[in-house]
Amino acid sequence: MKKLILSCALVGTALTCHAQKCLVLYYSETGTTKKVAEVLQKQLNADMESIEAVNPYSGNFQETIQRGQREMQSGETPELKPLKSKIANYDVIFIGYPIWFGTYAMPIASLVKNYDFAGKTVVPFCTFGSGGLNTSSDALKKALPKAKILKGYGVRTARVDAAEKELNRFLIENGYKKGKVAKLPAYSEQKPVTDAEKAIFDAACSSYQFPLGTPSTVGKRATPDGTDYQFTVKSRGMNGEESTSTIYVTVGNAQGAQPEFTEVVR
Repeated sequence: MKKLILSCALVGTALTCHAQKCLVLYYSETGTTKKVAEVLQKQLNADMESIEAVNPYSGNFQETIQRGQREMQSGETPELKPLKSKIANYDVIFIGYPIWFGTYAMPIASLVKNYDFAGKTVVPFCTFGSGGLNTSSDALKKALPKAKILKGYGVRTARVDAAEKELNRFLIENGYKKGKVAKLPAYSEQKPVTDAEKAIFDAACSSYQFPLGTPSTVGKRATPDGTDYQFTVKSRGMNGEESTSTIYVTVGNAQGAQPEFTEVVR
């Protein structure tokens, strides 16, 4: 009976982007988020449109930081070119963006300010250096209180080539695409980090441009593709205060596979 109920639930949710109209709407400055949007559009067979600023960002990292900080501090949002797509015509809208300063890029601030998403189902997707899916999703919930913001997908820029396989699982698990995937196991209980596990963490994280802290405990799980690690990490911010984050690391099954960190959740 339990299997029958589960089967029916899967059939019911798998119709989301077949019975309803979906739009992939994204902003991409350097082309990385565009790559993810194109994979998403292809897998969903959905409509797609890019968000463009009237005064484009330069693509230069330092210049973007300076302009973004100025806009955030002043409350100014960039003017956007009008969308060709009509939000009212869609039921499910996938909104994509790079993470800037821990949240969605400034053009998305303009989008949610100027367009009506009331009654729409919104699914965030993002690209980032270390993390930001959780914080940007929370920001979308606050900015769009009349929309239904669902679980999103995020990928590090350094791992964007993994997006196709990961999105396939994400879309099937969440009912946007028909298909079957084996359920991933839960992480094991957190235990003190061993020297071998610390070496895996260091191999995955030591080359990142900013220090990510020191792992204290870890949980792990075996998957068809390798082993995933969930590290609890202690670090100190610029103000000297101690903070705790969760850092996810994966090691593939292929011979010679190197540890990769996939996300920081602060």
